Amino acid sequence: MTATEQALLDTLLDLEAEVKRMATANPKPNLLPLFARLDELAAQLPPDSDAELRHFLQRKSYEKARMKLEGQAATRGSCGR
Repeated sequence: MTATEQALLDTLLDLEAEVKRMATANPKPNLLPLFARLDELAAQLPPDSDAELRHFLQRKSYEKARMKLEGQAATRGSCGR
């Protein structure tokens, strides 16, 4: 795993944790910086990086992207990926 992929995974895990806190948090966490960080990191992936991972990130399929980075098989979506 590259440093960028590790940073993506770490940020995806942070996002997942913050989303889980949403139900009880007061005030609600601001997720915008996490989304911005994910976009920034996705843009840093080289063109020859995993096409499926890039697809998941472009489509904002963050759970699938996390699963891909963790080496799990992601469920296929409506786009066939």
